[in-house]
Parts: sequence; C-alpha cells; structure tokens
Amino acid sequence: MTLEEIFKDAEERMKKSVNHVQHELARIRTGRATPALLDAVKVEYYGSKVPLNQVATITAPEPRLLVVQPWEKRMIAEVEKAILQAELGLNPSNDGNVVRVPIPELSEERRQELLKLVKKYCEDGRVAIRNVRRDANEHIKKLEKAHEISEDSSHDAQDRIQKLTDKYIEEIDEILSHKEKEIME
Repeated sequence: MTLEEIFKDAEERMKKSVNHVQHELARIRTGRATPALLDAVKVEYYGSKVPLNQVATITAPEPRLLVVQPWEKRMIAEVEKAILQAELGLNPSNDGNVVRVPIPELSEERRQELLKLVKKYCEDGRVAIRNVRRDANEHIKKLEKAHEISEDSSHDAQDRIQKLTDKYIEEIDEILSHKEKEIME
C-alpha cells in the first residue's frame, strides 16, 4: 500500500464515520417535524416489510406536523399501524386520504435524555475516526520499517493523517453543537 492509498483510504473511512453519525442523529426526534423521523418505519406491503418512504410521500408542511400520503388508498391503515408499532412516541391519525403525524413538544427530561444519546453517537463517531487514524499510522510505520519510505516521510505522513483526523473530528463537533441547539429549542 502506498502513502497516497493510505491517505485516500483513511479519508474515505473518516467520511463514512461522519456520515454514519449524521444518519443516526437524523433519526432522533427533536420536537421539529422532519421526514427522516420515519426512516426506520417498515410497512407491511404485499406480504413483505418495506420502508415507509417506498410506499408513501412524507412531507413536513408545518414545524410540528408530518403528513404521510400513501400511493395506494388501501395502505392508509397499514401506514398508521406501522407508525404506532415503531415506538417513536408518535400518535398518527388519518382522514381517509392522508395520515397526519403531530410531533409533540419535548419535556425537559426527555431533552436531556436525547442530549445524552446525541453525545454518545458523536463520541462513537470520534472513536471510529481515531481508530482509522491508528490503522493509517500503523500502515505508515510498516512502510518505514520495510525501508520503503524515510523516517522524515513517515513523520510527514503521520502529521497529514493527524490533520485529517482533526478536520473530521471538528466536523462531528459542529454536527453535535447544531443538534444540541435543535434539541434545546
């Protein structure tokens, strides 16, 4: 493995860690309606479980309301049942055409619980990024031991990996502060 391959691999894996953290945080309910809240919901459709967004359109016309419009009218009851079974703390209701999902206010206690969860996901992301750094540095040291690169090149490469690590950890910190503000609103 060359130095460039090591850098490319490390950066790719760090980006994946950041994307994973963003994906996990998108599913956390903050009191504001977002279609991502229903990403985990699976609906019974012709004998198999499929993601809700594959059988319906999900919109957020207001900050505290999601509207789910199934593509087939007969799916309304199934969609409503699936949202209830997902244990998201949401109470859907239907009017025969669409399923409305009001998003309730969060209590202070619930906000603190969500904050702990958000911090845990972010810390897991930071740990994943540090693990990528460790792996990359091990590869660099192996190249140095095999006399494929000089000691100076090894130090420069490790500095470059550290800069990548700092960049992606900073991204996670920004995501965390944004999500904290969102939860505490």
